[in-house]
Amino acid sequence: MLSAGIVGLPNVGKSTLFNAVTRTHKAPAANYPFCTIDPNLGMVTVPDARLEVLAKLSRSQKIVPTAIEFVDIAGLVKGASTGEGLGNQFLSHIRKVDAIVQVVRCFENPDVHHVSGAIDPIRDIDVINTELVLADLASLQKRRDRLQKELRAGSKPAKAENAVLEKFLPHLDSGKPAVTLSLTEEEKAIARGFFLLTAKPTLFACNVAESDLALLSGGEENPVTHHVKAVQEYAKNHFATEAVVISAQIESELVDLSEVEAAEYLRDLGVNESGVGALIRAVYHLLGLRTYLTTGEKESRAWTIHAGDKAPQAAGVIHSDFERGFIAAEVIQYEELVSLGSSAKAREAGKLRIEGKDYVVKDGDVIEFRFNV
Repeated sequence: MLSAGIVGLPNVGKSTLFNAVTRTHKAPAANYPFCTIDPNLGMVTVPDARLEVLAKLSRSQKIVPTAIEFVDIAGLVKGASTGEGLGNQFLSHIRKVDAIVQVVRCFENPDVHHVSGAIDPIRDIDVINTELVLADLASLQKRRDRLQKELRAGSKPAKAENAVLEKFLPHLDSGKPAVTLSLTEEEKAIARGFFLLTAKPTLFACNVAESDLALLSGGEENPVTHHVKAVQEYAKNHFATEAVVISAQIESELVDLSEVEAAEYLRDLGVNESGVGALIRAVYHLLGLRTYLTTGEKESRAWTIHAGDKAPQAAGVIHSDFERGFIAAEVIQYEELVSLGSSAKAREAGKLRIEGKDYVVKDGDVIEFRFNV
């Protein structure tokens, strides 16, 4: 299962956010640096309103959403790439995850200590990115040194690897993350073997105070909106990614409430939707994951595939026999099925498509597979 690591400076709200997305109190959230040492792991259900609708159409007995893993990682400080703070542990833990959610503190609170003494989200992001870039540079320089003997011997694989290395080094040296370097498909395949920290897809989470969330949704200008806009621009221009706004404190308070109570609580704050759902869905797509759906009287269920997967691969997610004996997939898009009212009506209207082995499954496809083993 793919995982996303929650990272950031100490005291920015990482553990509070982890507790919110996992709907637990698993991670200690305290007002001092390094209250998290060993990473906390949690399975997170991916919110999908389509399942409720399909369950009503099919009169399903149960709903089964899909899930991803989140990892709460120790706070990083300046000098982590050379072992400062919990730097070595931080870097080894982040190396194991598939994507990064970088939590950025955008709230003012004199009672919550900031390691740099003042709120400056862009400076904080630069601290994290600099340490990750420095760690990647050190890793690649060691790799290049190890290649020298093979290069002198005229090894073609070593030459190909070195050529990619020589592209990365100046790019990283200029402070840019590896994920923004343009590479050919062949070069990307080689680069995957480098296991670079800054090559991981990244998303930013702007952590704001409870009192700021309604102001942001109302579009009012204040210091917090300035911080959030700065992070969103930085994410877009430096990482070609997005920044999601969330109040980790509010979300952690929703953990012990029922859905009805949580909705009422948010309404009282002037907020329509929990930020956790939007964050989880954004991370799911960041990981390159997509969802297809199955529905029937027994259950309505979401299944996880990778973007670009074809029908037999998608069938194999249910059971390897489905992929091995794949014959065809009966497909309809979710929106079309809902508009028609049922699978029976869709069949009567001739809207169920029969797709073969080369069909690329799309997010929101409702599928029934035909197979024979």
